[in-house]
Amino acid sequence: MTGQAQPADVADPDVADPESDRFDAPAARSAWADELAFTVATAAAAGVVLMDHYEQLERIDHKSARDAVTEADHLSEALVIAAIRARFPADAILAEESGAHAASEPLVNGRTWVIDPLDGTVNYANGLPVFCVSIGFVVDGRPMAGVVLDPTRGETFAATSDGPATLNGRAIRASSKDRLSDFVVSLSLSGRSVVTRARAIRREVRVARSMGSGALALAYVGNGRFDAVIQETSLSLWDVAAAGLIAERAGATVTNFTGSDWYDASRPTRTIGVIAAPATFHGRLLELASRR
Repeated sequence: MTGQAQPADVADPDVADPESDRFDAPAARSAWADELAFTVATAAAAGVVLMDHYEQLERIDHKSARDAVTEADHLSEALVIAAIRARFPADAILAEESGAHAASEPLVNGRTWVIDPLDGTVNYANGLPVFCVSIGFVVDGRPMAGVVLDPTRGETFAATSDGPATLNGRAIRASSKDRLSDFVVSLSLSGRSVVTRARAIRREVRVARSMGSGALALAYVGNGRFDAVIQETSLSLWDVAAAGLIAERAGATVTNFTGSDWYDASRPTRTIGVIAAPATFHGRLLELASRR
C-alpha cells in the first residue's frame, strides 16, 4: 500500500547522489537500521488499519470537545504495541491513547518507543485525508529513528540519527529558498500578543497554513512542502519524536521556542512548541514568533 523505505544501508545526507536523490553505494549501515526497518513495516501495517476504517467508522468516543477518539485510533495503537512487544520486549513504550507502558523485562539502555497511532484524528473522523501514523524510537532521551506514514498518499517519511531523511526510500532535503517572502509556513501561535506576532510573521512570508496534523506538517519540512513549521504549544512527545528527527536530518534547524532542544522528555502532554526552518531563516522566525 505504501512505497516503503528499505533502510538497510543509509549514509550521511550530504553524500546523496544529486542526480538521483538515492544514496551512494556502498553506504555505511546505520546503527539503528534494524529498528528503522521494523518501524517502517509496523507503521505500514497500522496504516492498513486506518485505511480499512477510513470513512467507515462504527463508533466515535470523545475525550474532549475538540479531540475525537476513533475506533481506528485504538486498533492502530494496539497493533503497534503488540508488534513492539513481540520484537523488542525489553523496551518501554509511550503511546498517545494508553500512555506509558513499562518494559516487560528490565529496561535496557533507556530504549522507548513513542507512538501516535493516528495524528490528525479530527481530520480522519470527518473524512479529511490529512492524517498519519507516527512512530519514534528514543534512546536515553534522544530520538534515534522515526517514521511518519501518510497512508492516503502512500508516503513514508523516515530517518535515523546517523543517516539521511527519506521519503519512500529517496533522500530528501529541507527548503533551499533564499527569500523568506517566498515561504509557505505551518503556523500556530497562542498566548500573549498572539495576534501581533502572527501578523508580523504573515507580513514576512508568502502564506501561512494549518493542516490539523502536527506530525505530518513537521515531516513536510523535510522535503520542503512546508518551508517552516512554527507551533507554539499543544504538541506532545509523540507528535515530534519522529517528525522532528526527519526535519532535522533533512537539514532544517529544529528547536523549541527558546532556541533549545526540540525533544524534551520531561515536557507535559500538549505543552511542546517547535520551530523548524532552514538555518538561514530560523533565527528570524524564532525572533518574530517569540516577540512579546
